[in-house]
Amino acid sequence: ALGAAIQGGVLAGDVKDVLLLDVTPLSLGIETLGGVFTKIIEKNTTIPTKASQTFSTAEDNQSAVTVHVLQGEREQARYNKSLAKFDLSGIEPAPRGLPQVEVSFDIDANGILHVSAKDKKTNKEQKVEIKAGSGLSDDEIQRMVADAEANREEDKKFHELVQARNQADGLIHATRSAITEHGSKVGGDVIGKVESALADLETAMKGDDKGQIEAKTKALEEAGQSLYAAAAAGEQQPGAAPGGAQA
Repeated sequence: ALGAAIQGGVLAGDVKDVLLLDVTPLSLGIETLGGVFTKIIEKNTTIPTKASQTFSTAEDNQSAVTVHVLQGEREQARYNKSLAKFDLSGIEPAPRGLPQVEVSFDIDANGILHVSAKDKKTNKEQKVEIKAGSGLSDDEIQRMVADAEANREEDKKFHELVQARNQADGLIHATRSAITEHGSKVGGDVIGKVESALADLETAMKGDDKGQIEAKTKALEEAGQSLYAAAAAGEQQPGAAPGGAQA
């Protein structure tokens, strides 16, 4: 999923930065949810070349996504070189994760990088062109590669933490939807346990303890299963009083 929407006009076009010819000296990609650098074209890929990946929205009814184009090898987007940033707007309102935005990278024989983002449903598209140039020196490229290698373990932990947070966030979203849908069919004790587990997970997500986030995620999963079981029992016994079913 891409990051949250930026409201306002579309940023485009006249971005001048740095790619070397013949092969890509560093990986190229975009920033995705949680500040992760998602590679679309790997380093040392022979040009011309093209590649694409499909992403989605991070929030319900998100009408725009920001595409932040980066060059580098770090898992953490903030440590890579920013090449361009632009918005794709006009996405139709939908639950998060449903819209499909195809991001394409195309490096032509002249070393010019063309990046496009296209909403597959509406076919709305926004593009940016990043011109080849002298930009990064060989020494700077080697430094960035060495930096990524030196921080491999840190980046691995960062990626695992982001994955745990994203999984937890998805579960929180799904659980809230389940409460809205099934809350009237189950007893207050079941809802209370689910809401308590929700609060515990939200608190854990404010910290950087992956183990704690995963433990509270598991606890919420178990509480959610009780909610679904109680709701199913209530549906099977339409005459039963609310809360009569046991989880």
